[in-house]
Amino acid sequence: MNDKHYDVVGIGSAIVDILSRTDENFLERHNMVKGTMALIDPDQAKALYRDMGRTMNISGGSAANSMAGIASLGGRPAFIGKIGGDEFGEIFNHAIKAAGVDFHAGAKGTTKLPTAMCLILVTGDAQRTMNTYLGACTELSAADIDEGMISAAHVTYIEGYQWDTPQAKDAIRKACVTAKVAGRKVALSLSDPFVVDRHRDDLLKLIFEHVDLLFGNEEEVFRLYQTTDFDTAVRKLRQSNTLACMTLGARGALVVDVMSTATVPAAPVSKVVDTTGAGDLFAAGFLYGYTNGRDLVSSAKIGALAAAEIISHMGARPEADLRKLMVKEGL
Repeated sequence: MNDKHYDVVGIGSAIVDILSRTDENFLERHNMVKGTMALIDPDQAKALYRDMGRTMNISGGSAANSMAGIASLGGRPAFIGKIGGDEFGEIFNHAIKAAGVDFHAGAKGTTKLPTAMCLILVTGDAQRTMNTYLGACTELSAADIDEGMISAAHVTYIEGYQWDTPQAKDAIRKACVTAKVAGRKVALSLSDPFVVDRHRDDLLKLIFEHVDLLFGNEEEVFRLYQTTDFDTAVRKLRQSNTLACMTLGARGALVVDVMSTATVPAAPVSKVVDTTGAGDLFAAGFLYGYTNGRDLVSSAKIGALAAAEIISHMGARPEADLRKLMVKEGL
């Protein structure tokens, strides 16, 4: 049994992001849909990497980014994910621990697959288009779930991307049951519109059975409930019996529970450089506030502040001390 207490434990893909600036022609040439994530195989990854030009490597992964954000805010996060025994695995392991996150790399025995990588193309409008080779992430299984770590966390946070691998589904179900038995909360990020399209029925079932907090952007929520009407989407969120946060880009975010709806404006940012990780860091800020006794609006404001910091530079890990920013803003 883990003898520590955590605000949040995240379960997700341990990924090293490889970022490059590009233009619309590059996306068209490679048949990419701007602003979404596509899964690619090793050969596609190698070919795309050769064509990307100048790049920078930063540890990433959606839930891992959120946990790094919680640590920067002064919280107590942990992360469960699978890495390979390669250079990228060492990079990820070092970076997440250096960020202040307890890292559980799964059951004993290193996978023979390489650590996952996400090739991210950032266009001039700061939109990110992601191409992910999952590698070692595909071997995350129920055996990798540390039940003591889950039981010790106020919230278990799951990224929707995990639904793309069958073994990971079993891991998520085990984590959800463990959290519920321990009287803890479960949070889910929808992650990407195409993830929702691929796994809508499974995600709706998971939400109904286990999820207490739901995170998604406007398009992801619309896809989940198969609507293009904002009011219908909000009504469906309320009927889901969760505490839901729907991010709205420059329009801020909406927090919906069974009884109320609150809108929180986006935090100001002088220049949007790269939107990679905006949703991850909003979730980080909200979860930090939620697990540390803040009200829902205050929690969402912390989320908006964290998201604003992350879109002001390349990469999805905070460069500024988020706790200092939070104190400066009186949050």
